[in-house]
Amino acid sequence: MANTVQARKRARQALDARAHNASLRSRLRTAIKAVRKAVEAGDKAAAQQVFQQSVSVIDSIADKKIIHKNKAARHKSRLSAAIKALGVAA
Repeated sequence: MANTVQARKRARQALDARAHNASLRSRLRTAIKAVRKAVEAGDKAAAQQVFQQSVSVIDSIADKKIIHKNKAARHKSRLSAAIKALGVAA
């Protein structure tokens, strides 16, 4: 355990930040799953709509540096490719 006052305070703040970051990561995963679910359902219009909302969530979490910007770009690219593949299969 931390010995100094400032070290104890940093430990408290780190716990709060960790909880906040975990909730943001959960939001990210939920947004990605929503798009995947829409793609699996085969409804391209619904998938595109959910994708637009998810892009906003992904970008905001990348801006806060919860995930790296390249990881955010990779998620968006793969989700977009999955949606585009719906049109080819149909």
